[in-house]
Amino acid sequence: MTVNSSIKSICVYCGSADNLDPIYYAAAAQVGTLLAAGGYRLIYGAGKTGLMGALADSVLRAGGEVVGITPKNLNTPQLIHANLTHLEVVSDIHFRKARMSALADAFIALPGGYGTLDEFFETLTWSQIGLHSKPIGLLNTNHYYDPLLEMINRARQEKFIFEEHESLFVHDCEPAGLLDKLITFQGPQGLNHWVNRN
Repeated sequence: MTVNSSIKSICVYCGSADNLDPIYYAAAAQVGTLLAAGGYRLIYGAGKTGLMGALADSVLRAGGEVVGITPKNLNTPQLIHANLTHLEVVSDIHFRKARMSALADAFIALPGGYGTLDEFFETLTWSQIGLHSKPIGLLNTNHYYDPLLEMINRARQEKFIFEEHESLFVHDCEPAGLLDKLITFQGPQGLNHWVNRN
């Protein structure tokens, strides 16, 4: 097993909605505990609600480091965690995503809504076109992402994406399994032929 020792900071995307099934909060908290135990710094969107809050709280409880990045328009007491290791306020949502990407050595998407899906696919697209080669993981808690994985497979079958694009990320239903896959990730070869058309 080849371990990626260059991973020091992991960016986690996840939902901020409240009143979710407890299984999602438990999985988010487990991710946070594992990150802290492994000595990984959490990079995330600075929220205190939903899975974002459960994730950050679990890292902090376990003595880990949490860096939150938020745009100015979302920097309100109702939304932003008050006890982070470091809070960085940036100009807008686009810079927030770029800043989170720059600080991270790997990425994990937990269940979430529009924002989480946007962040996951932007990170995946940047990998596809060669802007980075960092590991990307999808936590499929409660089989939440089964329809998405089916859609990605359908896109490959219909030739909208190449076969190797399916290997740009890993997925697992369990936090520990996903983290193991993330730190042993080996990216696909031959991505350039999609750009060069050869």
